[in-house]
Amino acid sequence: MSQRMKIAFVASDVDSAQEALSDLTAKYGVHKPEEADVIVALGGDGFMLQTLHKMQPYARPIYGMNRGTVGFLMNAYSADGLEERLKQAEEAVINPLAMRAVCRDGSIHEALAINEVSLLRAGQQAAKLRISVDGKPRLDELVCDGALVSTPAGSTAYNYSAHGPILPIGSDVLALTAVAPFRPRRWRGALLPKSSTVRFDVLEADKRPVMAGADSQPVRDVVSVEVRSEPAIKHRILFDPGHGLEERLIREQFT
Repeated sequence: MSQRMKIAFVASDVDSAQEALSDLTAKYGVHKPEEADVIVALGGDGFMLQTLHKMQPYARPIYGMNRGTVGFLMNAYSADGLEERLKQAEEAVINPLAMRAVCRDGSIHEALAINEVSLLRAGQQAAKLRISVDGKPRLDELVCDGALVSTPAGSTAYNYSAHGPILPIGSDVLALTAVAPFRPRRWRGALLPKSSTVRFDVLEADKRPVMAGADSQPVRDVVSVEVRSEPAIKHRILFDPGHGLEERLIREQFT
């Protein structure tokens, strides 16, 4: 007799996720993440991002089932045949972005982002940003509501809403996208090698405050932000066959 797969279940606080958690643990048992073969996350995309961050030390593959609203990173929910679905699942490996933000008071904040690192104006006036890539100035002054650097996995999220490009999941590029740019009026961003380090310097920071976020974790009153890919960290996400992240990214461009 083959040994049963050890599955750890985690769920968001919404009723549908908690009900699914109760049903699935009754059916497949309870295991701690550190001793499980796979972790199943029940919720929406926001909860999936939280789970990827929280469970990163355990280096386990994570399979999401949608109990939220969007679910781009999630699979369809079903309590039946879960072990077979997990055995047949396709794996996508994602490297996060590393953010290093320096604030006006001199404090330094570091964080990881699976989707994007974003800068947004925090006052009524537009932000003014200077952008450098690998230490070389590329844009002396961007007047905008903000800017972001996105991974391929995050390219269909905030980046896409800001009219940035959708990136194939296997591509070694990052998307640099402006949010509501005013000047240069026609500048819509750039595609950069994954190895690039992007630096934003906030101009007139006292008059035009800016906040930064790594997957929406806010840091206020930043004066500079550096963003780079972190290849040493690998997030493993599982998808049902034929519904992997690569397929979803392609399909999104035709809908």
